[in-house]
Amino acid sequence: MDQAHQAGSVRERLIDAGVELVMTEGSASLGLREIARRAGVSHGAPRRYFPTHHALLSAIARRGFTGLAARFAAATEGAGTPRDQLRSLADAFLDYAAEHGGMFELMFRHDLLDSEVHASDADAPGPRLRESSLPLFARLVELVAQDRVHRTDHGTGPSYDSAPSPALTAAALWTNLHGIAVLRANGSLQLAFPGASEGPGPLLTAALDAHLGRADA
Repeated sequence: MDQAHQAGSVRERLIDAGVELVMTEGSASLGLREIARRAGVSHGAPRRYFPTHHALLSAIARRGFTGLAARFAAATEGAGTPRDQLRSLADAFLDYAAEHGGMFELMFRHDLLDSEVHASDADAPGPRLRESSLPLFARLVELVAQDRVHRTDHGTGPSYDSAPSPALTAAALWTNLHGIAVLRANGSLQLAFPGASEGPGPLLTAALDAHLGRADA
C-alpha cells in the first residue's frame, strides 16, 4: 500500500470512528484520544492526518451533511408541488435532528462553520464544512422560488410584489426549522407548546404558512 493510500485509509478510519462516537454518545465524546482509540491507531495519529482537532471534527460533521442531503433528495423526490416538497424537506430536517441529535449539534457548531477563523485548516482533506452546507440551503431557496411561481401561475398565492427575496424567506424558514429542532431536543418546546410532545406537525404547518402564505389561500 502506497503512503497516500495508507494516509487516506487512516483518515477514513478516524472519521468513521468519530461518526460512530457522535451518533452513539454525542458531540461531547469527540476527544482526540477517544477517536484514536476507537479507530485503533496511536493517540498521536489524528494530528498527523488532520492539522487540528477542529479539522477532524469538521470532517466528521461533513458526513452528517452528506446524510442529510441524501434525506433531502429522498424526501423531495416525486413529492408533488414545490410546497409539498418544502414540507417533505422540513419533515426530513426535523426527523434527522431528532434521530441524530449529537451529529446535528456538531454540524451546526458556529466555530466549525466559520471557516475563516480556522485558516490553518485549509490543508485538511475535503471541502470546508460551510461549503458542505451551502447546497442544502440553495435547494431550500430554489423550492421557495418555485413555490412562488407555482402559486402565481395557479392563482393560489398572495401577491409577491413586496415580499422578501426567496433567499431571505428561505433563511427565515431555515431559522424557524432549526429553532424547532433545538427547542424540541432540549424539552423547551414541549413546555411552551404542550402539543409538541405529539410531534412538531402543527408548528411546522404554522411555520410554512407564516413564511410562504397559507396553503389554502
